[in-house]
Amino acid sequence: MSHNEHEEPIPRTSPRRLAKMLAIIIGIQVVGAVIFFTHYDYWNSYLPMAGKIQEGLITPGGQPPPPPPPGGKTINVSLKFVESSDFKTYAFNAISGPDNNPEIHANAGDKLVFDVTNGGKSFHAFAVTDSKEGPGPAIEGTTIGTADNPMKPGASGQATFVPSQPGEYYYICAVPGHRELGMEGKIEVAPSGGAEQPSSAEVKPTGNKVEFTLSFVMSSDFKQYAFNALPGQTGHNPDIKVKSGDTVTIHIKNDSKSFHSFGVVVDPDNSSAILWNSAIKSPDNPLKPNESGDVTFVAGASGTYHYICTVPGHAALGMDGNFIVE
Repeated sequence: MSHNEHEEPIPRTSPRRLAKMLAIIIGIQVVGAVIFFTHYDYWNSYLPMAGKIQEGLITPGGQPPPPPPPGGKTINVSLKFVESSDFKTYAFNAISGPDNNPEIHANAGDKLVFDVTNGGKSFHAFAVTDSKEGPGPAIEGTTIGTADNPMKPGASGQATFVPSQPGEYYYICAVPGHRELGMEGKIEVAPSGGAEQPSSAEVKPTGNKVEFTLSFVMSSDFKQYAFNALPGQTGHNPDIKVKSGDTVTIHIKNDSKSFHSFGVVVDPDNSSAILWNSAIKSPDNPLKPNESGDVTFVAGASGTYHYICTVPGHAALGMDGNFIVE
């Protein structure tokens, strides 16, 4: 064949083959569409890996998260938005002093119920967050109002927070800039207390009765809290020693200018887990200045415990003494 002659084109397919191919492709698409729409609920409920981590369905390692802790105690917290007269300082409950932005202690699984009132002249919004700065993001279910729809002066509301994991959280005003001006309080969450607390129910009473007298005292600058005497003074936070099964009576007076309540606990950072019905008043109904109270209970199992002021934050400021059961 010479180079001047044209070769006849070789057909690669035919109209019949093309039609058959198109029919197969369309058939696959139809079958796929049927499968998708008949299982639409399944596909619609699917979350990619990042979404599952964000929703708490799995950990970043791809494993299911640990089961939630058992139900804990209910802790009621009363908070009020307040502002200084020059609007330069914002806070909860008080601009300064022991009631300023009270620190809250809880265990994982406890239920924190916040009753919040806007006692200021500005607009505010309440939220709980694990972010160390800025207005959030807020933990779902913990908000009262928003930056776009805040609480007006005099308004009040309630929010609930059940921490599933231990850690450090914050209650804040979610209006931008207000947290930086002082509207921030800390929530310390310890691991859930799965072990049973020492009980007096199984302790055989000795018949011995003992009494102790204590008083709440504070320094004039509200920086030192204690029982009976300030740090460095004679009688500061005296050890109380009793025997297991003793009937113990505590007499206490509030010789300070703040509000206090009393109880014996295992962990001073968990002021809500009071042992042996040893409470005198409570953080929500405390002893006022110059008021007195007493309580009688049977000391439980041997060990070293703590008698504290159960108002959140006061034990950490110094109202924490040893209660030793021999």
